[in-house]
Amino acid sequence: MKRFLTIAFLLIASLMAFTSSSYAETKKYDSWNSVIDEMDAILNESYDIYFMKDTDKAKEKVNYAYFGFYEKHGVERAVMSYISGKRGTDTEYQFAKIKRLMTEGAPNKVVRAEIDTIIKMLHEDANELDGKKESGWSVLLASFIIIFREGLEAILVIAAISAYLVRSGNMPMVKMVYLSSLVAVFASILMAIALHTLFDISGANQEMLEGGAMLLATVVLFFVSNWMFSKAEAEAWKNYVEGKVQSAVSSGSGFALGFAAFLAVFREGAETILFYQAMLAEAKEHMDMVWYGLGIGSVVLAIIFILIRFGTMKLPIKPFFIGTSVLMYIMAIAFAGGGVKELQEADIIPVTPVDFVHSIDILGIYPTVETLLPQLFMVLVVVISVVYLKVKHGKKSS
Repeated sequence: MKRFLTIAFLLIASLMAFTSSSYAETKKYDSWNSVIDEMDAILNESYDIYFMKDTDKAKEKVNYAYFGFYEKHGVERAVMSYISGKRGTDTEYQFAKIKRLMTEGAPNKVVRAEIDTIIKMLHEDANELDGKKESGWSVLLASFIIIFREGLEAILVIAAISAYLVRSGNMPMVKMVYLSSLVAVFASILMAIALHTLFDISGANQEMLEGGAMLLATVVLFFVSNWMFSKAEAEAWKNYVEGKVQSAVSSGSGFALGFAAFLAVFREGAETILFYQAMLAEAKEHMDMVWYGLGIGSVVLAIIFILIRFGTMKLPIKPFFIGTSVLMYIMAIAFAGGGVKELQEADIIPVTPVDFVHSIDILGIYPTVETLLPQLFMVLVVVISVVYLKVKHGKKSS
């Protein structure tokens, strides 16, 4: 608990130190509609350029509207906080759809229709955002949503790993997990500063970094969950207690556990700091509610951590190990979809829409072929891995 509060304190301290940065200085718009009006002009300009057969420059304009305005000036954060996460995801994919059509050389009228669609969506969101009087309670709720949404996955990973280590008699290893989390907080602060000063604050560099971290986390979490599941059977547990696997925990597997905790915190840490930085710049007279929302969200996450870390300790060994490994499997599958989505936003991976699928952020499910395929592959790999381990344990016990 003390270590979790330390992580929360470091995040808050970094936000306070980062609040007076140049974001507030660069923000020059008095309403969301004024931001969207400029995006409207840029998107129409992108169509005019596409009409003149300059595809690359037209796509650059679309990217400028997305990275330079939708992300940089906080529209994305406001939509996801005050409207819905699904709306934010739908808007992101509409930008990607326009660029895909341009790349494919789609007819002018098709590109025009999709640009009109995104412009309509943006104005609808701006009207809704401007129509809402930003009360203190709405700011508090938005602040709570940010820290809860961004921190939930990290808390689930850290709590499950630490609970597993304690239950398996490796209490000293828990320190590595907590230390890795603290290092990740510092790394996130440094990355937020780098993204803000060395790179475009919310450009493709950030999406590439987050996507790469999530895909790496997918591999690490799969390894960790597989390792946990392999200890669920009684005979494997007996061998474990006798020390036959102890060396693996203190060496390679121990590093993997710490690295999984690091990635869980780091992958969203920088973005969380930048989101709050933008929110503090906009909050004006309700700035205190930003801190209240962050504090309440941190407390809720701490409670979730405690419930997993201590509440599951009385479960029998086999259900406990299976439960923690299943949680890791789910996180690995979710990270696979989320990682690909980030790389799609950075224009590294194409976008092929799947209309009948709806976005589920917490599970990393998004309506594209490219995000769903790796998740289906991960599900298949998990099933094969579990069957293999069951058969292996069955042979040993017979």
